[in-house]
Amino acid sequence: MAEQGGLEEAVVADISTSFIDGGIGELIYCGYAIEDLAEYATFEEILFLLFNSRLPNRAEYDGLRSTIAQNAAIPAEVVQMLKSLPKDTAAMAALRTAVSMLSAFDSDGENLTDKEAAKAKAIRLTGQITTICAAWMRIVKGEEPVAPRADLSVAENFVYMISGDEPDATACAALDVYLVLLAEHGMNASTFTTRVVTATGSDMHSAIVAGIGALKGPSHGGANSAAMNMFLEIGELDNVAPWFKKYVKSGQRRIMGIGHRVYKSNDPRAGILRRHAEALADSSGKRKWYEIAVKLAETARADEYFIKRNLYPNVDYYSAIVLYTLDLDIDMFTPLFAMSRIAGWSAHVIAQMGGRLIRPKANYVGPRDRKWTPIDER
Repeated sequence: MAEQGGLEEAVVADISTSFIDGGIGELIYCGYAIEDLAEYATFEEILFLLFNSRLPNRAEYDGLRSTIAQNAAIPAEVVQMLKSLPKDTAAMAALRTAVSMLSAFDSDGENLTDKEAAKAKAIRLTGQITTICAAWMRIVKGEEPVAPRADLSVAENFVYMISGDEPDATACAALDVYLVLLAEHGMNASTFTTRVVTATGSDMHSAIVAGIGALKGPSHGGANSAAMNMFLEIGELDNVAPWFKKYVKSGQRRIMGIGHRVYKSNDPRAGILRRHAEALADSSGKRKWYEIAVKLAETARADEYFIKRNLYPNVDYYSAIVLYTLDLDIDMFTPLFAMSRIAGWSAHVIAQMGGRLIRPKANYVGPRDRKWTPIDER
């Protein structure tokens, strides 16, 4: 394998959390079609499902939702640390640092073997990451963070904490669907990273910090930010065709958010988010960005290059519109991805606990038989 190979066909584990058939655009969580889950389930139900391989009953759901909310507050020391960071710190760097610091305040942080303890830590982290994301948004604007409320869901709490106002129902519904859709996606780069760390016998916080570090990369979690910057660059609906001709047809640029490493047909998540992006656009009166995205996608799908290669909008494409319409800074898009993917990461961490050290082989392609030369003779 070449040095830059991506383990394309390697199978590294048996999993039961999700299944992807990229050829037909299928995604399931624990046997449930993503279309049904996006329509009917909440993010808290998905978290329970990924941990337990079944959906919760009413008492279990209410208990989980309450536990997340009641443990969502972050220590004052973590808030103070966030305030001490330079205001131009990347949001993912701030999140990574804060999650790492949280481990010092978790009394069970160094419990490396108890899966029930790991599950409890994951539930705490789910709420705490939500609070960190909202707090950072306010801190960079010079505003005081808003504490989470014990009566709200993850999505509702985030919308509440970024503004301090009663959360808007349409915004909360769109965000909750986003969290459902991004919660788990097989052995992606960040998930694999969390499993590698866990297999060394390390702790939940370390694995999640490593996952955040992997997700921070623009080839993984940063694509929706790049897509939104692209829409902003286009600027107006009438600019779509000339922009496409100037940059895409000439080969100078690629369309961010179109095409996927796994999906060779429609990404089922993209269509779901497109509907919510349109609903948000209508409710907010901010249709321009949605219309630009739709026109660019239609322009690409009519082009022979995109038709031949089966390139379709992926989840990042329309999630950019959803998050931007929620008035999130573009720098916050990837932290919101982490806010969702904590569910999948945690489930994989728990599954990996007690497993063998992950130690793949590599093909050496460097030189051989070199002779040592003393330093003064080189």
